[in-house]
Amino acid sequence: MMSGRPALSSDAALPRLLVQGGESSAQEFDVFEVVEVAGDVIQVRSAFLFEVGEQLPVRIEHEGGVSDAIARVRAHLGPDDARITELEISERSEPQVRPAAAGGAGGAGGG
Repeated sequence: MMSGRPALSSDAALPRLLVQGGESSAQEFDVFEVVEVAGDVIQVRSAFLFEVGEQLPVRIEHEGGVSDAIARVRAHLGPDDARITELEISERSEPQVRPAAAGGAGGAGGG
């Protein structure tokens, strides 16, 4: 019998977070591996150690939609060799449907 509590996030359901940098949001950096999501709190692994309280502009890709938000570093959890960074998401825009990439991975494919 299944319980009424929510299931833990599976890899397929986890969003992708891209840090927006530079002077335009056109530059995005894939520096997070999302571990778990609970409401507006996202736990991630990263090779980078951000300061607690630091706010990062991020793009969130999830289930075909894309939204922009601010991720505030709440805490660093666990030992140094297995550190988890806890982010709180705020100011999240409504998800926009991501258009299909023209030409796919192989380029335009002219003849």
